Amino acid sequence: MQPYHDDSNDQLRTHLSDFIAAYNYAKRLKTLGGLTAYGIWARLQMLRKGPDRFTLDPINQMPGLNI
Repeated sequence: MQPYHDDSNDQLRTHLSDFIAAYNYAKRLKTLGGLTAYGIWARLQMLRKGPDRFTLDPINQMPGLNI
């Protein structure tokens, strides 16, 4: 693997800020489960239309085997 070479400090700062912005954006998407803003909006709309579809069965939330 060959290291990346910058010609000037300004170019290095630009590449570093671009890398950090991309890293933070990917981190947010991972936190949101890969959803974009539209995906989150669509899920909220589904939740508002039918909240009973999103209720959790307490039996499945207990630790241990769910037989």
